Amino acid sequence: MIALKNIKKVFSSKSGKVTAVNGINLEIAEGEIFGIIGYSGAGKSTLIRMFNQLEKPTDGSIIVAGRDMAKINGRELRQARQEIGMIFQHFNLLWSRTVRENIAFPLEIAGVQKQEQVKRVNELIKLVGLEGRGDAYPSELSGGQKQRVGIARALANNPKVLLCDEATSALDPQTTDSILDLLVDINERLGLTIVLITHEMHVIRKICHRVAVMENGIVVEEGDVLQVFKNPQEPITKRFVGQLTEPEETKETVEHLLHRYPNGQVIQLTFVGEGTEQPVISNVIRNFNITVNILQGKIAQLQTGAYGALFLHIDGEDTEVEKAISYIREQSVGVEVISSV
Repeated sequence: MIALKNIKKVFSSKSGKVTAVNGINLEIAEGEIFGIIGYSGAGKSTLIRMFNQLEKPTDGSIIVAGRDMAKINGRELRQARQEIGMIFQHFNLLWSRTVRENIAFPLEIAGVQKQEQVKRVNELIKLVGLEGRGDAYPSELSGGQKQRVGIARALANNPKVLLCDEATSALDPQTTDSILDLLVDINERLGLTIVLITHEMHVIRKICHRVAVMENGIVVEEGDVLQVFKNPQEPITKRFVGQLTEPEETKETVEHLLHRYPNGQVIQLTFVGEGTEQPVISNVIRNFNITVNILQGKIAQLQTGAYGALFLHIDGEDTEVEKAISYIREQSVGVEVISSV
């Protein structure tokens, strides 16, 4: 569906040239929810804006649904953009238009007949859960409702691709989850390919099938979300994964434990997929002469499976502790020794 080949974007400034995106290669399958994550300045917004040519690449090609977006312009580009919907962080609604009129706007531009416009707008209002709000103005809507209007408007011309530029960053956590649930529903119902950028790992883990991690204009890591959670390779990826698997109080708890107990080890266990359902800790306590203190734990449900992280302090004879750790590893559970006390 989408193929990026050696994409590069260089901006000129008074202080010289700035390379925002540098040689990115990506392939995104039809019907996939693909996430691009990075901190501010990573180049992700510039990258996604090149999908529909809101930004022109300095070099490389962007193939979307068989078209090289970097090589078309004029009428052909306008037609191609109708197949690529986009939603934004701050909604970008027309404040003088009602919900219905906002959703109908791209249909008007496309020259769709009025009767067809009304029918399509009604379908979309129902799809995004805005029944009864069609005649409201943006100023009368909550943030989540505004984003639902933005989604409906982006879907008006039956696009093949939906781009999401930090679409939930301005929303509270509960509203964010409702919008993400809506995007998953749209993906499943319509088979729509969704590409989203974010700086929040929660967004990636909740709805994405695959993820690319960006830093300083390049993709430093890419893969299935579950595998990235299981085995992050780059320091920046480990930081993102740690947002969900290592609560802030864990470090303080571990440091407190190091001072409190004279013996033992602190370990982190990682469970993936079916491993999250195993009674590993119960078996360890039952089969080995050690004590186990659970410090912190969390299970995150990903689009492609479950991922769990558990921090333990285990104490006992060195040989028993080593046997217990070996047993845990044999259960296909990841083990990392955080510190020897």
